[in-house]
Amino acid sequence: MSRDAKLHALQEKIGYQFSDRSLLERALTHKSRGDGQKGFAHNERLEWLGDRVLGLMAAERLFERHGRAEEGELTRQFNAIVSGKNCAEAARSIGMAELMVVSRGFSADAVAENDSILGDAFEALMAALWLDGGRPAVQGLFELAWQAGQQEQSGLHRNPKSALQEWAQKRGFPPPVYQVLERDGPDHAPRFVIEVTAGAHVATAEGSSKQNAERAAAQALLKQGGLRV
Repeated sequence: MSRDAKLHALQEKIGYQFSDRSLLERALTHKSRGDGQKGFAHNERLEWLGDRVLGLMAAERLFERHGRAEEGELTRQFNAIVSGKNCAEAARSIGMAELMVVSRGFSADAVAENDSILGDAFEALMAALWLDGGRPAVQGLFELAWQAGQQEQSGLHRNPKSALQEWAQKRGFPPPVYQVLERDGPDHAPRFVIEVTAGAHVATAEGSSKQNAERAAAQALLKQGGLRV
């Protein structure tokens, strides 16, 4: 799938088509790609604005929906929604990782695992939507952050690889080991099969990227151990 097709798919997922495509591209461009070049257009300024947009929308909804909640409870829920980890999970859910423009020193898997890069890009995308179409344009993306935040608070939305590592440590096992068993399919639609081992426990899963397959394998092994993620 071409980059144009992937960008179109991303816009379909968030329910908005950009009038100014350059805003979308900038939101997906990390400063590392500029290699220190002065004046290079990256997403940090958009991330700053998007952080405020997300914060305002989250605070407004919490205030409206929880009329009897004390300040401390509102703050706890607010922090779960606007956290970098939550934004990164929401970014992964719509495939932003594979669209990021970063330094050539970053592998695709490194980007997909980096909460900072993805969380900042998610907030930058919030700002890009706000600038391009105002509040209505942002609504679809905000709902993703809201839903991810609700899942995080209920314990249903954790990174399976992190959860598996914690699970293994508590049982005295070495860190989980991931191994690629198969890699096939065309470049635009690859298929990875990953095996993960933790102690005597083994699970396999497949995905459209190595990172996705590893997460799926970790989740499969956790289910064997009776832990829901």
